[in-house]
Amino acid sequence: MAGLEEGEAAYAAGDYKAAYGEFLPPAEAGDPYAQFYLGQMYENGEGVEPDYADALPWYRKAAAQGNADAQLSLGWMYDQGRGVRRDYVEALRWYRAAAEQQVPTALYNVGLYHEFGRGVEKDMAEAARWYRLAADLGDADAQNNLGVMYRRGSGVAQDDAEAARLYRLAAEQGQMHGQYNLGYLYDKGYGVEQDHALAVEWYLLAAEQGHSDAGNNLGVMYATGRGVERDDAEAVRWYRMAAEQGDRTAQSNLAFRYQSGTGVERDLAEAARLFELSAAQGSATAQTRLATLYRQGKGVDRDDIQAVSWYRVAAAQDDPRAQTNLGFMYGAGRGVERDDAEALRWYRRAARQGYARALYNLGLAYEQGRGSAADNARAYQWYLLAKGQGSGPASSRLLILWLKLDSVEIAEAERLAAEWRDEYAANW
Repeated sequence: MAGLEEGEAAYAAGDYKAAYGEFLPPAEAGDPYAQFYLGQMYENGEGVEPDYADALPWYRKAAAQGNADAQLSLGWMYDQGRGVRRDYVEALRWYRAAAEQQVPTALYNVGLYHEFGRGVEKDMAEAARWYRLAADLGDADAQNNLGVMYRRGSGVAQDDAEAARLYRLAAEQGQMHGQYNLGYLYDKGYGVEQDHALAVEWYLLAAEQGHSDAGNNLGVMYATGRGVERDDAEAVRWYRMAAEQGDRTAQSNLAFRYQSGTGVERDLAEAARLFELSAAQGSATAQTRLATLYRQGKGVDRDDIQAVSWYRVAAAQDDPRAQTNLGFMYGAGRGVERDDAEALRWYRRAARQGYARALYNLGLAYEQGRGSAADNARAYQWYLLAKGQGSGPASSRLLILWLKLDSVEIAEAERLAAEWRDEYAANW
């Protein structure tokens, strides 16, 4: 049809008004290709005012005649609620129609719907099947997502080597998540031979596309000298780039750099600001460090109530440092009413994770009779466990108690320590 051919030429040349005039007659006459073009022009505002509601009927007419591009676009309109009420069931119907014509993006979208249970019951095995169909046709997003499923063993048997293969296919097409994921495998040596230099290469490609986790990991690589020459200033640069994208781990890492003055001039106020940004996003590490700044009055006004508040939030996430510090605040009566029994409770929670300072503090509590009756044998138990976790002060306390206890008491303390270790060491 002459109008269609001339419309395509005008469209390719960027003359959208002329293209619209050429597409309209064949579209009104029922040509599905012209109808699809008009839908696309209304959607994108090409030669006409953008209007999803006007795009929708043209897509619908073309889709009803089997135009795969229109079916995919119509599915997206229902998916996003553009020009129509959002309807995942209807979106999936049109994605499936396009998928039956082997449209890679449609196959990928059907997989996505099964993975997240949109418009259909969640089914990871079915999601993997659809992703595989799209991946085999070269869809980079599907290759990456299927790689994630192999990495996790979700819907498929866990297989790091297959995950690496799929990530590579996606990464070589420039898919930033695939680049990051492949970099991570090289970083850790999962499914591939560990190679920090290659990890840096893939992280860099992903970070240059705006992948914040990749930017943070590059910061870690420069900070530790893995795969690159150690460079604290470069570590700060990458942490900052990721932090400015809102990455909570990078915000925390950058804050620590400001706190320690590593790679950047020391600035405790800036450290506190960054820790607070990260803490507000749920980083237990940042919450604990921010709490400590409030407890010490560094970079912020000293505020024990704020310190307790942040320690409590992090402790609820099972951060052992926060739990130990919260125990200290209860034991010292700072920011809360003194409560030695509550202090002991928090020390125990941290001790279950093998945190040396909590184990040592439990020893002190039993030795001094704080929160429990004084019991040198129980104190010896906790000091033994603390020493095993690398606590230097525990060694000196053990020597002092060894001189006070008889052999039966020491044997009982050693038995209790062994029982505790057997029960909780898997968490250490």
